[in-house]
This record gives sequence, structure tokens and C-alpha cells, in this order.
Amino acid sequence: MMALLVAIPLEAATFDLVIRGGRIVDGLGNPARFADVGVKDGRIAVIGTIEAKGRTEIDAGGLIVAPGFIDVHTHAEDITDLPLAENFARMGVTTLVLGNCGSSVLNVADFFRRTEAANISVNVATLIGQGTVRGEAMRGSFMRPPTNDELEKMRSFVEQAMKDGAVGLSTGLIYLPGIFAKTDEIVELAKVAGRHGGIYASHMRDEGLEISKALDELFRIAREARMPAHISHIKLSTKAAWGRADRVIAAIERARTDGLDITHDQYVYTASSTGISQLVPESAREGGKEKFLERLNDPAAKAKIVDEMEKKLQRGGRDDYAYAVIAHHKHDSSLNGKSIVEAAQIKRGSSSLRDQIELILDIHKNGGASGVFHGINEEDLQEFARHPNTMFASDSGVRRFGEGVPHPRGYGNNARVLARYVRELQLLRLEEAIRRMSALPATTFRIKDRGLIREGCWADLVVLDPAKVRDNATFSDPHRYTTGVRDVIVNGEIVVRDEQHTGRRPGQALRMNAQ
Repeated sequence: MMALLVAIPLEAATFDLVIRGGRIVDGLGNPARFADVGVKDGRIAVIGTIEAKGRTEIDAGGLIVAPGFIDVHTHAEDITDLPLAENFARMGVTTLVLGNCGSSVLNVADFFRRTEAANISVNVATLIGQGTVRGEAMRGSFMRPPTNDELEKMRSFVEQAMKDGAVGLSTGLIYLPGIFAKTDEIVELAKVAGRHGGIYASHMRDEGLEISKALDELFRIAREARMPAHISHIKLSTKAAWGRADRVIAAIERARTDGLDITHDQYVYTASSTGISQLVPESAREGGKEKFLERLNDPAAKAKIVDEMEKKLQRGGRDDYAYAVIAHHKHDSSLNGKSIVEAAQIKRGSSSLRDQIELILDIHKNGGASGVFHGINEEDLQEFARHPNTMFASDSGVRRFGEGVPHPRGYGNNARVLARYVRELQLLRLEEAIRRMSALPATTFRIKDRGLIREGCWADLVVLDPAKVRDNATFSDPHRYTTGVRDVIVNGEIVVRDEQHTGRRPGQALRMNAQ
């Protein structure tokens, strides 16, 4: 359906924009209702029957008008280089939360200034990454606790980031350097963020067989720091751990009964994505490339690395690395889209487990690669999706169209929720799914005046066809935009019209307590 936009002479217009005749889904889970929406000076001015004219008018007859979606787990720090953020905007995302998994910009104030100068298309907020501040304070020596001076330096980094508008602290406890941080250290930093009203968001230490211990650590941090905690991309990513989603949810509910504020997000795909280097033991990677090469050149040290990799596979119930696919390897793009098994056969003439491991070590030695890892059970995914505190977030960066073979979630996550889990499987009501992508994220991450269709809120809006919205990106062909999300408005300006980006860049830097 083409958007009917009517231009009204400026002197005759009461509103900057009027969206007419759509079914309003307000973001709170309430049933959809017919109403017009009038926008003035970037905010929603009136909801109801509007007789007055708008300078621009959109006919939304037969369509849903929803709050713009808020993606609480992104890695979009490169948005200043790709300010249109087209993969996000075209699936209805109007606000991104950056700085996840312990990795963020260090200077939040400078980053916000740069995003404003770049005139981005969508809004951005950010967490401050524990891994980033630990790396800055400890300078490459990570397999130890910090000194008192180093811990104080980390506290000061978090303090400054929160003053500059960060929404909380994130950790990535399977990544360097966060993997070597003890719980007490994290609590100390979380307390700083908590004093400023921030949230603690964590890629936990384990998402498989040891997930109960990882949850206990997250609960402890929330309790001792006296702050809300959020589980990033909740899942069971090891085959041996499949079928335990009910136990994970029960543990979370017990923590909430005990007075903790625990939430979670999820991408709706049965594959994850991170660096291929994560397959290499962290002890082998600590200290940087020079130390890694020293270990490879030491037969005993290399044998230990290989042995650890084999044992980790066995613990996960796997015989090889067929589940791991190379998404983008700058050193050798011919391997993009190939599984580790396929790539080993191509590069080494053998797909034996030893040759797969040698290939992985070579990839890390040559700068690393992003990867897609197939290892999530659909039944577990649906169990997590049913929970009312599960938000839907992409875990994606801004995509360069056509580059590599990345995870399709960066192009289709929100649309997949609406197409597969609302329309096709009827796992969720439309209004409930939209609540999980709008008001719930806004409330949880303290993003003021967004995530709702309410008078006075910022006019971040999505006009979509619930019968046609679809994710078109696949694992083999990921660079395909969502369809059925017809119009997207950010701060009152149309950034997507008739499923095409308009080139407009009205996005804002959202500083907590100053939005």
C-alpha cells in the first residue's frame, strides 16, 4: 500500500504532520483503536478525531500506527559512519541502545557530540562498558584482580560516563577483559552506575550448562548494587543445555519475588553471532597478538590450547565446528558464508577436527572474523518469548549493505517477531509484541517520553501493515530489508516513506536525566 501524503500550505496548517485513520497501538498492550495522530514540533500533540490540517498528512487507513521500536541491545557504535542506520530504520527501530556486552565508547560526552554532529536518522542512548573501562585502566594485563588505584580509575570512568548521560553499566563476561573480572569488582562499578539511577545489563558468564551460576551472579550484583539488572539476549546456546528454559524463567521469577528487578531481551533466531575468536580459549588470547603467537610457537602451550578446544566441544555435545559459520573475514573474504568445516576443507584440504582447529587459530592470528553460531533450540526460544518481561532486541550493528554474510537479525528481528511469532504462530498478541518493543524498553532503560503513543511524547512512530510485515533476510542471503513497515517517523520527521529511506536525519542523542 502506497502512503498517501498530502502537502498543506504552511499558513493553513495547524500540525506539522497528521496521520489519519490508522489503528493506534499505544505501546502499553491495550487493544488497538481507531484514531488520528497530530504532531507538532517533534512531539505528539493530539490523539483522536482531528479536523485541523497538517502540513504533511499520511493516510494510515487499514494499517497499524505504533510507537517507534526501541532496540535495547545493539552494537551500533559505528552509526557516526553510517548515519542513516537503514537496516534499523526500515524495520521500525527509532531508538538504539549501544554499549552492550561490556564494550562501549569510553568518552560518552564526546560520542554524543559526534552523533549530533553526524545528524543521525535514529535516536541513540548508550551504556558504559565494564570491559572498556577495565581495558583502559589495566592496559592489557587482565588475568588478575585490579590494584586499588586501577579499581578507583574504573570507578571514575563509570562515574563520568553516568554524569554524561549513560543509561547504565554493561558487562560481557565471556569476553576479554571482562571474563577475568571477579564479582566483587563488578559490584563496585555497578554501585556507581546504580547511584545515578542506571541499569546493569549483562552478557552473562554462561548461557549453557552453567547458566544457573551465571544467573546467581547477576542476582547478587543487582542485590548488592541495589539496582535493576537486565539479561542480554537470553538463551540456552549449548545443545546439552536445551530444554531448561522453564528452569531459567523460574529462577528469574524467584529473584523477582525476592524483590529484585530483573528483565531480559531476546533475538528471535536459533543462531547467535560473535567473533570466531571466541572459539579460542581466553587464556590463549590474553595479552594480545604477540602473546598469542608466542603460545602457538610453544608446542606444549599450543597442545594445551588444542586440548581445551576439543574438551569444550565435547562439553557442548558437539563433534565438530559445523555449527559455526564465518560471517565476515577481512583477511580472506572467500570464506564468508562458509562453515568452519567447509572452510577447513577449502584452505587445508581436510575437514578433520584438528584442521578445523588450525583454521580457527589462523583466523584469530589474521585479525579475527565475525561468525554466526547455530545452537539455539526453537522451543526454548518460544518459552522465553512468551515471558512478559522479554524485550526483542537485535544484537546487531549498523549494516553496510552487501558486506559479508552477517546474521539476518540486523535486518529483520522486529519484523520477524510480528510476522512469525504474532501473525503465523500466534504466540503473542500484536499489542503485546509491540509493548515489548516500545514501552517496556523505554521504562526499563529510563528513556523518557518515548515508547508510547501519548500526547506530549516524542513523535517516534511506525506505520505498518500487520498482514504484510515480513523479515526477508536469511542466513544465506542476509542483506534484505524488511517489508510491510511502510512509514517510520523519528522526532516528528519521516525517515522511511513507502518502505524507502528518505535520507532525513532527525535522530537525537538521548542522555539519561536530560532527555
